[in-house]
Amino acid sequence: MNAINYMKLSPIVPVVVLDDAEHALPLAEALLAGGINIMEITLRSDAALASIERIAKGLPDMHVGAGTVLDAQQMIRVRDAGGRFSFSPGISDELLECAKKEAIPFIPGVATASEVMLAMRHGIEGCKLFPASAVGGIELLKGFAGPFGSMKFCPTGGVSLANMNDYLALPNVVCVGGSWIVPKKSVATGDFGAITKLCREALGSVG
Repeated sequence: MNAINYMKLSPIVPVVVLDDAEHALPLAEALLAGGINIMEITLRSDAALASIERIAKGLPDMHVGAGTVLDAQQMIRVRDAGGRFSFSPGISDELLECAKKEAIPFIPGVATASEVMLAMRHGIEGCKLFPASAVGGIELLKGFAGPFGSMKFCPTGGVSLANMNDYLALPNVVCVGGSWIVPKKSVATGDFGAITKLCREALGSVG
């Protein structure tokens, strides 16, 4: 499956930071119970790769990948751990070339027209707009729609239940990335039922 198809799996892609790999499977199960079958585990903790591996092996119905992928070495480690795709906060020749060489589904982060053009030159069909609210959010995406009509986006950063539909209403937005749906406190205390409830609430509000 290519990157754009992963983006189309769910209108909401949970952006997850896990400090303990023991929480990985229960969290993935909670997301699935709430109707979401994709998750981005950011490489912001030492537990990230182990968490990806546990989910990839233990819950194949969950499409798990990584976020905050910064270089080719990390991208390959994610793939080797069972991650199906990589999100990056930015875009670089190193990441683009690694993704192409290793056939790894890759969603680069962009914030400017020049970065979108770089992605398009490398055959990328979908990008993460990051940090969405800080770089212009909805108005920037409306501006991108004209010159970059074929490019699809996953805005992340400042997206919430309150504004997600404003983003999803745009024709060039396929999904949004959000951390609000996976509160760190709920994960830390093992309150996975609250996460399932948040997923159902969010999906029920789409449209």
